[in-house]
Amino acid sequence: MLLYLRLLKESLGFAINALRNNKLRTLLSLLGVTIGIFSIIAVLAAVDSLDKKISKDLSSLDKNTIYLMKFNFGPSEIPQWKREQFPNVKYDEYVGLKNSMNNTDQVGYQLFVKHETLKYDSRTVGDVNIIPSSSEMVDIDGLTFDKGRFYNESESNSGTPVIVLGYEIAEGLFAGSDPIGKNIRLYGQRFTVIGVMAKQGAGFFGDSNDTSVYLPANFLRRMYGDSDAMTPVIVLKPTKGVDMDAYKAEVAQKLRAIRGIKAGEMDNFFINVLSGFTDFIDGIIGQMNVVGWIISGFSLLVGGFGIANIMFVSVKERTNLIGIQKSLGAKNKFILFQFLFEAIILSVIGGIIGLLMVWGIAFGLTKLLDFEFVLSFGNILLGTVLAAIIGLISGILPAISAANLDPVEAIRTGM
Repeated sequence: MLLYLRLLKESLGFAINALRNNKLRTLLSLLGVTIGIFSIIAVLAAVDSLDKKISKDLSSLDKNTIYLMKFNFGPSEIPQWKREQFPNVKYDEYVGLKNSMNNTDQVGYQLFVKHETLKYDSRTVGDVNIIPSSSEMVDIDGLTFDKGRFYNESESNSGTPVIVLGYEIAEGLFAGSDPIGKNIRLYGQRFTVIGVMAKQGAGFFGDSNDTSVYLPANFLRRMYGDSDAMTPVIVLKPTKGVDMDAYKAEVAQKLRAIRGIKAGEMDNFFINVLSGFTDFIDGIIGQMNVVGWIISGFSLLVGGFGIANIMFVSVKERTNLIGIQKSLGAKNKFILFQFLFEAIILSVIGGIIGLLMVWGIAFGLTKLLDFEFVLSFGNILLGTVLAAIIGLISGILPAISAANLDPVEAIRTGM
């Protein structure tokens, strides 16, 4: 053990001397390893950060949540022209499913509408995400509150002009004062603020609850009817542990019955399960990982050649020293490990530089953007191990050539 510790110490000294005496040559040789480790760990850190953000955004939602609408989340075998002929889901269908579905925790109704501008006295907030919905969406979306409450079933059914504000919307309109009970203007009408949602942070999928407002869907239906400018969706949250295939079959059977679709005719709606969407996202993340590894692999290959090159040069420069060591009784194994350790140390130095670059960029982007980039301990360990493996592989041939040198010839050649 003491022998290997001495070897490691000497190898570290030789590696530091190589960096000190041949700065440009050594740095150029380490550049490939640095870029390779940087590329791999940067991709993995970005993917981990995206995965963490997506998981956080979807944490309040049940992955078995169903979105029933005329559109589909993913690819479909049904031609586009046929899909465009599908009718929108209707409020009466929402009521019918709510009253007839088994094994169901909640059934909600929501409209997708364009962004609007909100006003309070002289203050204005634009580009606000409007979410007209039924009262059940507070539980389906897992909303939490900083102040106040969500509208109840009675207010939802009657279309009462009440509104729930996102955290940033409340700050923009009321500048820290209590908004509960105040009236704001939207769609040329007055809405009474009854709640403010808890701060969420930026959402990966676009709009965040911080920049959104909820209001009863029936208020807009009362004003505009079931306009084509609004895309409705029925949201079903099944009870835990339900058989999803059987549940989807029941949803399809109930809606077909409500619409009077005959046996043998195709469904004119889509049953979108949230888990299918998350699986699609996971597939994209997996592909990003593969592409990152492929691109980074070329950089690591170049880095390996760079380490091998500097080690061959090191063997040549120390031929006389190798001869002296062997003449004094140093075994081949001693020489072999000496150069292997040196190659590994040089490669790990390059890897550490790459990791520091990733950390610096991640830290800077986290500060600049409302998005947390994560450089996990696992990725740091992976980068260090990869660098060590590259050094080990790259140093094998130079180390073997050094270990096999004839001591007499080595001393004569080095003189």
